[in-house]
Amino acid sequence: MKPRTRFRISLYDLKKGSIFDQLYEIFKELITYTSGDVDEAIAWLRELDKEYQLTTADYTIEDFIKDLFDKGYLKQEIDTNPDGTAPGDSKAKTKLTAKLERDLRRSALEQIFGNLKRSGAGNHKTKFTGEGDEKNGELRSYQFGDRIDQISMTESLKNAFKRTQSDDFNFNESDLVVEDSSFKAQMSTVLMIDISHSMILYGEDRITPAKKVAMALAELITTRYPKDTLDVIVFGNDSWPISIADLPYLKVGPYHTNTVAGLELAMSILRRKKYANRQIFMITDGKPSCIRLKSGEYYKNSVGLDETITGLCYQKAEEAKKAGISITTFMIAQDPYLTQFIKNFTEANQGKAYYSGLSDLGELIFDDYKNNRKRKLRG
Repeated sequence: MKPRTRFRISLYDLKKGSIFDQLYEIFKELITYTSGDVDEAIAWLRELDKEYQLTTADYTIEDFIKDLFDKGYLKQEIDTNPDGTAPGDSKAKTKLTAKLERDLRRSALEQIFGNLKRSGAGNHKTKFTGEGDEKNGELRSYQFGDRIDQISMTESLKNAFKRTQSDDFNFNESDLVVEDSSFKAQMSTVLMIDISHSMILYGEDRITPAKKVAMALAELITTRYPKDTLDVIVFGNDSWPISIADLPYLKVGPYHTNTVAGLELAMSILRRKKYANRQIFMITDGKPSCIRLKSGEYYKNSVGLDETITGLCYQKAEEAKKAGISITTFMIAQDPYLTQFIKNFTEANQGKAYYSGLSDLGELIFDDYKNNRKRKLRG
C-alpha cells in the first residue's frame, strides 16, 4: 500500500455492537479521509485489522465488504465518457451509494452537533412577534387587525365568564385574547471551503475536518431547517459550486487561494435568493494569494500579503455589506499578520470572525448560525 502521511488514524472506544457496526464506524472515518476512495479505505482497514485484531475467524474483512454491498452501502459502477458511453477497456469500480453518502452526513452531524437537543423541523424563531407562521404560547389582548384564527377561544371564554359571572353570558371585545406567533426566520447560506494546497501542508490535514463541518451543516439544514437553502462552493485559483453529495469526495488541489473569486460566486448565488437573511460561511487557513485579471490571466503572489489582492478582498466585503450579506470567517491559521488581515476584512463587512483550532470549528459554526437566524427580517 502506498504510504500516506497526510493523516494519522487512532482507534477509540467503540460503542458496543456487532463487528460489522464497529468496522462500519471506522470505515466511515477512513472513507472521509480518502475522499471516497473505497480501495484505499479498505487497504487502511486491513492494516488496522492486522495491528488491532478488529475481525475474527468467523467474520473477516471480506465478510464486511460483502455486507457493505448487501446492505446497499457500496456498488460496482463503470465510469462513462462525457457522452454517456463506456470506454472499451473500462472496468467496474467500487463506489459509494447515496445511502452511504447520507450516512456520512449523519455521522458528521452527530460528531459535530451531537450535543444539540432535537426539535421539530424548521423550529427556529426570531425574537419578533406578530403575524407570523408559528404560535409561541404567548397571550395578549386582541387588537384591531388580528386574524380570527389567532384568537384563543379557551382563554377568551374564561375572560367572558369572569366578567359576566351570571347566566347572562356574552362576549365583548375586551374578553378576546390572541395567541401570538413568531416568524421562523428563513436563511440562505453559502458555505465556502478553501481547497488550496495549504490545507494539507506542514503535516496537518485541515481539509478533512472542514469537510466534516460542511457535511454536518448540510445535514443540519436539510433535515431540521427544510425551508432554508444551502449552497456549497469551493475556491482555489477559481471558484465553482459543488453538490452536497460531492462533499465526501472533496480534495485539495495544487491551487493558490482566490478568495475574491469565492466571494463573487457566493454573492452571485445569494443575490438570486428571495430570503432577506443571507450569509456566507468561509472556512480558510491561508491568506488570499491569487486573483484573476480582466485579461483572463492569473495574478499570484504567495509572499506576504499583497496589497492588490487584499484590497480587492476588502472591496468585496464592503459590497456584501451593502447587499445585506453577512460574512462569517473561520480562520484556522494563527499567524499574526493573517489575523490582522481577517480583522480588517471583518470590519469592512461588519461581519464576524473566529480564530480557532479545528476541534471546535463545528460548534462555532452552529452558534453563529443560530445568532444570525435571530436577526430582524427586512424586506
